[in-house]
Amino acid sequence: MTDALHRDLLALAQEAARRAGELLRDGRPADLAVAKTKSSPIDVVTEMDIAAEKLITDLISGRRPDDGFLGEEGASVDGTSGIRWVIDPLDGTVNYLYGLPTWAVSIAAQRDGETVAGVVAAPMRGETYHAVRGGGAWATGAWEGERALACRPAPPLDQALVSTGFNYVTGVRAHQAEIAGRLIPMLRDIRRGGSAAIDLCDVACGRLDGYYERGLHAWDYAAGDLIAREAGALTGGRPGERPSGDLTVAAAPGVFEALQGLLEDFGAWHD
Repeated sequence: MTDALHRDLLALAQEAARRAGELLRDGRPADLAVAKTKSSPIDVVTEMDIAAEKLITDLISGRRPDDGFLGEEGASVDGTSGIRWVIDPLDGTVNYLYGLPTWAVSIAAQRDGETVAGVVAAPMRGETYHAVRGGGAWATGAWEGERALACRPAPPLDQALVSTGFNYVTGVRAHQAEIAGRLIPMLRDIRRGGSAAIDLCDVACGRLDGYYERGLHAWDYAAGDLIAREAGALTGGRPGERPSGDLTVAAAPGVFEALQGLLEDFGAWHD
């Protein structure tokens, strides 16, 4: 019964992510403007973020009216079913605002606080990634059918390609740049894509050896974290902790431990 429920939740998340992705891809106005700001004047929300979240919450609540919601653009409902949907309707808003292709719709279903299903749709890539807890990680794209995902075998740390992100609060971002500067000589290189959800899925796909970021919210990583773990990656925050706003790390086993240890030594979780 539980497995059937989780797959039903996944199917609903896939439908909602697909429809929201189509809205964002096909409905983007040529004169797209900032609707409001969040943590700073450069941390923006567009009218399309708001419209996509409404589409997702309306669709899901119409099918499952007793579920709860946690959404980036304000959806917050406790619910009574034990199921909560954690939604980022547009992860990578600044990319989207500028017409860059690296943005995604991220939807996770949590049961009693544990993520049991997750979908990340990246419409401009033509790819969607998904997972059910215990069922592996999968993707659809230009290829035929579903493709099983697996993280890369761990290289030596100095051959690891790692991605990160930067906060929109100036002081925090400056500290993050300092941490990245200390890491670069120890890695193959660092990438900065602009979407935490896609970075986590790229770890799952084997396109990155690792990813880390400070300052994320649950909606940024809930779906991608499950997808990465189901693809064989390790994920966490500070040593012994789960991913959180302090720190989120995902990497192939072997890279994860070394990267997490360096981030701890460097004090990546605080200014």
